[in-house]
Amino acid sequence: MIIRKGNISDLSEMRRLFTDTITSVCKNDYNSEQIEAWRSGTENEERWMQVMNSQFVIVAKINGQMAGFCTLERGNYIDLLFVHKDFQHQGIARKMYTFIEQEVTIRKEKTLAAAVSKTARPFFEKMGFRMITEQTVNVKGIDLTNYKMEKDLNS
Repeated sequence: MIIRKGNISDLSEMRRLFTDTITSVCKNDYNSEQIEAWRSGTENEERWMQVMNSQFVIVAKINGQMAGFCTLERGNYIDLLFVHKDFQHQGIARKMYTFIEQEVTIRKEKTLAAAVSKTARPFFEKMGFRMITEQTVNVKGIDLTNYKMEKDLNS
């Protein structure tokens, strides 16, 4: 597996991975209406361009195929962390997370934050995050539950 900085040429593969992962991996935690609303986020061209232009983006590749990606916003906020549906439970999220945490440490940040799905919450807890609050996010008129989480990097 190769982890490298993402670039604009990765964008279409990132968006496809985003929708495929939500559709197949998150289906046990969210109903079909919620899944559809969430994955519709890939249609927001401006948002994805903003991610690519202003966030620290990494991609994980295995034999040339994108296995996952992760983005860091504002220096210490994990905005997106997705692993391809065919590469679940192989340590890819952990490797990308470790890469991101090292970047945050280099930036001398004291905490790392994320708003994570029901599906991702156990992973983030294993990485040492604690839940700050449960929140409801409304996407296209549909409510989705997620969790504001934080990790103290000084401990």
